[in-house]
Amino acid sequence: MTKERPEPKTALGRFLRPIQQNVFFRFLFDVISVVGAALILSLLIKTFLLRSFFIPSGSMLETLQIDDRIFVNELVPALIVPERGDVVVFRDPGGWLGPVEQEKNKPFLEQSADFFLSAFGLIAPDSAQHLVKRIIGKGGDRVVCCSPNDRITVNGVEIVEPYVAPGSSPSTKKFDVVVPKDSYWVMGDNRNNSEDSRYHEDLPAKGFVHEKFIVGRAFVVSWPQSHWKWLDNYPNVFKAVPNN
Repeated sequence: MTKERPEPKTALGRFLRPIQQNVFFRFLFDVISVVGAALILSLLIKTFLLRSFFIPSGSMLETLQIDDRIFVNELVPALIVPERGDVVVFRDPGGWLGPVEQEKNKPFLEQSADFFLSAFGLIAPDSAQHLVKRIIGKGGDRVVCCSPNDRITVNGVEIVEPYVAPGSSPSTKKFDVVVPKDSYWVMGDNRNNSEDSRYHEDLPAKGFVHEKFIVGRAFVVSWPQSHWKWLDNYPNVFKAVPNN
């Protein structure tokens, strides 16, 4: 003889009992639980570890294409110090970007959807308010352009840059800078079309990017699938460069 389950003592238990006994509702409840757990995990990862951005311009060609989506490690620079060669995403240090146009008359539901999806890292509506460049010099480095061989030098050592876009020179603009402590000199891989540190020396920060503006280090192109790749920081380019 089948033993009957005892009647639930609470109102919630009595409410859930028919759902637990219905196969369809049990399946639906399991799906909702899994999806909810996945979204919470995604939110935690996005908040503390990873963030997604898309590339709004061609300043990092050919390494990054326009509209590529990248994943960014947010442990940099909080726990991991950025290094020469790293591709980093950073907020405008002041005066690099023009006024950001706000979207007007956007439907409430669309605004709500954008807020929800961005909270879980599924879209990056603020990508246009950030910049993506490669670190060429870090605190203490003297970065000069250019040597008699038409190459950038870091602490007196010429570097050969395989990531620079084909047809681009290391720089058509001359500079001789010493990077302040906790700051970085950054340049785009598409040197002929990149408004990077070289073009902001007239600003209060002198073209340097303080670490407090860095959101994280880009480490992979995640979309489109045909562009998927790990982003190299080319340690061999800088291995002969001494620290100052």
